[in-house]
Amino acid sequence: MIIDCHGHYTTAPPQHETWRKEQLSAFAEGLASPSYPAITDDEIRESIEQNQLRLLRERGADMTIFSPRASAMGHHLGDERVSGEWARACNDLIARVAGLFPQTFIGVCQLPQSPGADLKASAAELERCVLELGFVGCNLNPDPSGGMWTSPPLTDRYWYPMYEKMCELDVPAMVHVSASANPNFHATGAHYINADTTAFMQFIQGDLFADFPELRLVIPHGGGAVPYHWGRYRGLADMLKKPPLAEHVMRNVSFDTCVYHQPGINLLFDVIDVDNILFGSEMVGAVRGIDPETGHYFDDTKRYVDALDLDEADAAAVYSGNARRVYPRLDQALSARGL
Repeated sequence: MIIDCHGHYTTAPPQHETWRKEQLSAFAEGLASPSYPAITDDEIRESIEQNQLRLLRERGADMTIFSPRASAMGHHLGDERVSGEWARACNDLIARVAGLFPQTFIGVCQLPQSPGADLKASAAELERCVLELGFVGCNLNPDPSGGMWTSPPLTDRYWYPMYEKMCELDVPAMVHVSASANPNFHATGAHYINADTTAFMQFIQGDLFADFPELRLVIPHGGGAVPYHWGRYRGLADMLKKPPLAEHVMRNVSFDTCVYHQPGINLLFDVIDVDNILFGSEMVGAVRGIDPETGHYFDDTKRYVDALDLDEADAAAVYSGNARRVYPRLDQALSARGL
């Protein structure tokens, strides 16, 4: 079985995005949010069948861990109430996708984070999504300010209520930022990779996993710049008098394979232990075009992983086993189906 750990609903019916624009306009005018529009099951089916489902089948994957569009989370927009309404609408739509295509999609939730707000509402939404909607994890934004980095590091106790709830529910988080409000940082080309790399360095500097030894976090986009600069981070850990990375961070952190060229995937697997790598594509996502050098889609990451010619055990781990371990509620759902 091949499980894509990183998929977003980037093709939602247009009423969804239109409502978001109307919601933000109402907030700016001091008005209540409009009622959420009707979206039919057929509209959802069409948005999925012609996009994610078609590409999954063409590329040979079986299932996607599916979440709302990351760049549209927009935690820096509105306030905590607005973020809560938006997160609930997005998560309910993901639940409908998973309900219509239960063999192919399983949900991961967006959190109602907001700059300066505590995480009580986020913990409550995570609990709702896991216990009521059958979700298996969440996307945790380390920078809800949208590129201004006003939140404390991920190792700060500010984040502990989320970690406590995640451990209670036995679900992981993918550390994933949203859109950039800072003109210095292109969203998917800079802000995403900055955040992935920043999160990893924060984990080195702190002692988060001593407090939460069972916490599981996925850093997407191949771990940002981390694999390329692995020696730097090993050296910094040593200078900071921290244990080796294998003990200090990598028992709790995994990377995905959202790296869009063969040399990058080769490097990822050369540097990072195979048990810390989850197959992912972020399809349909940040880079949607065809690579003129190969003639294939940039985000067809299975093609790159297949080219590594991994042995059977390692391939099984990357394509499904690691995801089932990191997302135990996914494993339970699959086991209940006899898979």
